[in-house]
Amino acid sequence: MSRSPSFAQLGRGLFLSFVLVTFAAPAAFSQTSTGSIRGYVKDASGAPLGGAAIEARNEQSGVSRTTNSQPDGSYALPGLVPGAYNLTTRHIGHTAQGRRVAVQIGASLLVDFALQAGAVEVAGVTVQAAAPTVETRTSEIATNVSAQQIQNLPTPSRNFLDLAALAPGVTVSPDFVNLGANNITARTFTSGAQGPAEVNVFVDGASLKNDLTGNGASGVAGQDASRGNPFPRNAIQEYRVITQNFKAEYQNASSAIITATTKSGGSVWSGDAFVTYENKDLVALDSITIAKMAKDTNVKKPDYTRYLLGGSVGGPLIRDKLFFFGSYEGNYQNRANIVNITPPPTGTFDSLDAVGLKNFNGNITSPFRETLLFGKLTYNKGSHSTAELSVSNRHETDVRDFGGGIAFQSAINYRNNMLTSVLKYNYFSGAWLDEASVTYTNFKRNPSPNTPGLAHRTFGASPSKNNNNFGGADIGSNLSDQDFTQKGIGLRNNVTYTGFHGGGDHVIKAGATANFLTFDINKANNDTPQFFYDDTVNAGQSNCGCAGPLAYNYRVPYQVQFATGDPLVNAHNAQIGAFLQDDWSPSSRLTLNLGIRWDFETHMFNYDYVTPDTVRNVFRQYNNDPTFLPAPIDTAEYFTDGTQRHKFYGAYQPRLGFSYALDNENKTTLFGGWGLYYDRSFFDVSVDEKLKLRRPLWTVYFADPDSAVRPGQVRWDGRYLTNPAALDSLVTTGQTGGKEVWLIGNHTKAPHSGQWNVGVRHAFGDVSVSAAYVGVRGYDGFVLYWANITWKNFGTPTSQCCTFLGNQHGFSNIIVSSNAVKTWYDALQVQIVRPYKRVGNWGWGGGLTFTSGQRSVQGNDNADDELAFPQPQFIVKHPTNDEKSRVVANWIVDLPFAYGIQFSGLMTLGSGPRYDVGGRFSPNSWVPGGFSPPQYPFIIPGAWAYRDVDLTLTKDFPQFGRGTLSVRVDVFNVFNFQNFTYGGTPTPTGLLSDGRRVQIGTDFSF
Repeated sequence: MSRSPSFAQLGRGLFLSFVLVTFAAPAAFSQTSTGSIRGYVKDASGAPLGGAAIEARNEQSGVSRTTNSQPDGSYALPGLVPGAYNLTTRHIGHTAQGRRVAVQIGASLLVDFALQAGAVEVAGVTVQAAAPTVETRTSEIATNVSAQQIQNLPTPSRNFLDLAALAPGVTVSPDFVNLGANNITARTFTSGAQGPAEVNVFVDGASLKNDLTGNGASGVAGQDASRGNPFPRNAIQEYRVITQNFKAEYQNASSAIITATTKSGGSVWSGDAFVTYENKDLVALDSITIAKMAKDTNVKKPDYTRYLLGGSVGGPLIRDKLFFFGSYEGNYQNRANIVNITPPPTGTFDSLDAVGLKNFNGNITSPFRETLLFGKLTYNKGSHSTAELSVSNRHETDVRDFGGGIAFQSAINYRNNMLTSVLKYNYFSGAWLDEASVTYTNFKRNPSPNTPGLAHRTFGASPSKNNNNFGGADIGSNLSDQDFTQKGIGLRNNVTYTGFHGGGDHVIKAGATANFLTFDINKANNDTPQFFYDDTVNAGQSNCGCAGPLAYNYRVPYQVQFATGDPLVNAHNAQIGAFLQDDWSPSSRLTLNLGIRWDFETHMFNYDYVTPDTVRNVFRQYNNDPTFLPAPIDTAEYFTDGTQRHKFYGAYQPRLGFSYALDNENKTTLFGGWGLYYDRSFFDVSVDEKLKLRRPLWTVYFADPDSAVRPGQVRWDGRYLTNPAALDSLVTTGQTGGKEVWLIGNHTKAPHSGQWNVGVRHAFGDVSVSAAYVGVRGYDGFVLYWANITWKNFGTPTSQCCTFLGNQHGFSNIIVSSNAVKTWYDALQVQIVRPYKRVGNWGWGGGLTFTSGQRSVQGNDNADDELAFPQPQFIVKHPTNDEKSRVVANWIVDLPFAYGIQFSGLMTLGSGPRYDVGGRFSPNSWVPGGFSPPQYPFIIPGAWAYRDVDLTLTKDFPQFGRGTLSVRVDVFNVFNFQNFTYGGTPTPTGLLSDGRRVQIGTDFSF
């Protein structure tokens, strides 16, 4: 809805005030890619010690940060680079103390000191070893993924997003091999009931948000249709998955976020290199494929090889001042798809014999190539400031989407190119911390025909002659050529102040962001003409206006579809944000997290779009005609003269949280929170509002060679197949179909969610256990629907889908936008974490998460669907991906009495999502979520529909010099469990994972 001028002025005023506060200060950084240490310094009796000197020295770089305790004994060291620190405290008249602590990304570590009276020590302080870091005093629902887990846990493709599954409520799409080249599972993650578009990932504070494409496919740039990795894993030091109650400094996500920090060079040169290998002999076939092979000897196990390789190196360029780190990873795959076209026997159709369809058959390679590069310079200016410059680059090609009846000619080459550069500067003085960054991003998504310049021919199946088994075929170039480029420059500035102590201790943080984006789009869909052939064609397919069917016998096409017109769109967008948050501790036990965020965009949609007169005139005459539309369109909402679309100034997002320690040792903590979180809709959705009219999809009908040309048809001419100019001339004859109209609402809202949680957390020594209830409600999800298609007698015993109104007066379809999508998520989440700890020659660590939840959606079939057929009001609230129970366990163990061997694993067990019985297009027999899949034993009898256990064995050989060589064997789905999908009956319809896979590799480090 539109906002009054007062709201607009308030939003502008809030932003300007933050600009004055933050940009007037020294330059600073953005999102939390750092951690902090807080605590109290007291004497042996518990009295506070003010003026104590606290120093945190980074073990890797040698960089130190210092501060002094306040009169109440409190101290704070925000903005610390994650890693191991030697933390020391000194106070006149007391014996100094030292501890070794691990600072985690996004975490606030509570470290208290009780100093004993004693003489002033001049000698160095002995640093005491500390237990693994366990964060108890946070209101967030967050999971930290450590460097040990990233390095040692089994993941099939080295995608660092895979381990986000360690967080309760998070699901990561699998890395499939058996799906083949024409069925690619995009590597994405989701949380709760929302789709993958609502997440966000921050690497060193730079957002990898997909602001342009995908509306439901992925919120991470480059992942909406890719099997690749967004970032080199060997450059990631650690990351944090926050699924609930993340603070006001994070933006553009109404679901979960991941914030990661990259590695830096240290005071000693070090590095590593690795290579792993898989092939088809190391991958077990699933039972569905085995059954197909038993029935059809033409079904073969496709060829497959994959190499994952890479290396990294880091160290000092100038001792204690300038450090370098660089990494490379490559993902090189050759999968094969079998093209198996079985044309009718020779002589059945002379025209098909001339095409030579069998010549397109074969076991054909589908190559995937990905190169990931990262480089970083870190400059330690002194004890008060540091600077970083990093550059990452991703280059990816993927030739795919062929096989079966689709020839290799029709393959698409899916290119991904991503460039990110970040310049950061941090300044720390007394109670002030300034963090600033300038970010440049260039994300390019370019799927295009692998073999361009050929007309596409689609041959329909032929059941009419000699009972042949011809199942159809496609040859010629892929239909579409697309190029989406999202470029941006981001300015961010955060200021943290710890010197205010009114009513307790405060960590006050304020920040402002400004991202200037450019969208360049080439959306040449259906640029390749598609000619349709068949043996017999009904009257509707040929537009003959006759009784039909007609015997075309593949001699000529019965229709062709192609698009003409300008496919280019260019736009600029500015994303402005500001936040203020206060971590207020009225006492040493209670911390309140109080924050508010505001976001605004200048061009989230086509605000200056003008509805063409051609559209206005048709609706003016026929809007109330029931043969045109079942119900009239609100033209005041969907028509605009360029001034009626109002920019949304109301994205105010309060975020509140608390944590309360029940004991003085902070072992048991109650926590909870509530907040509003806005995402954004994707600009690509509104692009079609222009392109569908400017670049329509034409349909030309060709007459049967044995019949006269009827109205609405043209006579076939062989030039149409090879001469684009001859084909384009048909557009001017009027013998073509109509244009499609897309209508985007003037008051389209940004999707957002309300989130809340309450729970308890307890530390049993090194082990942290937490249990929490979480709730999420998603609002204003964006969806498109068909206004010219409706339901017959919806809500009555005679309900039936659907009524298609074809009298569109020159238009083929009327597509309308809606904010009708809602989601629900309620869950109990239990988490047990024991960070890896090494004592002597062995160590271990592990974790377990249990999620029991319910997920529902209303307004579309799935949370990530862009289209709701036929209209969202006919899609009632129903379960979606509604798995009742899921358990994820992980472990890393140095095997005792087996020198140099480490055993690690990842286990995922799920009760399986509920499936619908029947279909919603037959509502009288439709039972949403009425079928629970069969469950099988593992540890617990008859409990799991999904079972997966991945194991890794690593053997380190004795060191030679500074070098260490190791070999590694990964076994994914070690028990070869068959994880099926279902269609509402006990008969499996597909797969959720591969069978057993074995991967072998070697590592070298120094």
